[in-house]
Amino acid sequence: MSVKLRLKRMGKKKQPFYRIVAIDSRAARDGRYVESFGTYNPLTNPASLKVDEDRALYWLQQGAIPSDTVKSFLKKKGILLKHHLLRSGADEQTIEEEYKKWEVLQIEKQKRLEALEEQKKRTKTKPEKSEPEAKAEIAETEEAATETVEEQVTETDTAEAKETQETTKETEGDVAAAKTEDEKKEAIPEAKAETAETEEAATETAEEQVTETDTAETKETQETTKETEEEAKPAKTKKDEKKEANASGTAPEKSEEDQDTKASDKGDEVKDENSEEQESKK
Repeated sequence: MSVKLRLKRMGKKKQPFYRIVAIDSRAARDGRYVESFGTYNPLTNPASLKVDEDRALYWLQQGAIPSDTVKSFLKKKGILLKHHLLRSGADEQTIEEEYKKWEVLQIEKQKRLEALEEQKKRTKTKPEKSEPEAKAEIAETEEAATETVEEQVTETDTAEAKETQETTKETEGDVAAAKTEDEKKEAIPEAKAETAETEEAATETAEEQVTETDTAETKETQETTKETEEEAKPAKTKKDEKKEANASGTAPEKSEEDQDTKASDKGDEVKDENSEEQESKK
């Protein structure tokens, strides 16, 4: 069960009265509580607050969680300070010294609050001034108001002037940037044209070189083909020469070798005839 330290409402309608209780966190606001260790009455001036310090410290040490309002009450009473010092392991003497310092600070704070309240009361209970004094004060306030308005106007004028200067500078910078961008855009097509011209020139030179190499290669191939054709042509035989001569109608010139062969053939024929005649006679 988790315990919470919170307020339980008591009293009649429109006359609230609260008890500071330790209660189960799951219980209702006005439900059954474990223990009551303080009261709070907001109807008095100032509001009355009573807290049992020992029981509050006990529940804090047991791990009870205070609500925001109860936490503020315990802080006003200095109970949270004592709880913090006890948790840090301080001695009783140090706790008493710190508590005394805290009481002195609270007294000074109370004196300041009382002084402020007295000043407020004095301002409310001041005697009424005469009409001329009131008019003079009104005129002074009006003059002060006009001066402040003029100062504000001058400040606004100066601020506007600064803004206009800054805007003019920005516009000039934008114009300069736009000009540079336009120049860059103009330079880009020129550079592209130059690169295109250089590429065209390079392609032309490459094509010329290719054509020159092609012509040289074709010449070499033609020469080689002619040489191979000449080598492939067979030597003309005598029969071919005769055929060519007959076709042309001119008798070929008889060489000495042909004449010798014909003479030897005739001698052989004569010998054969003589041998045949001798045999027939026998």
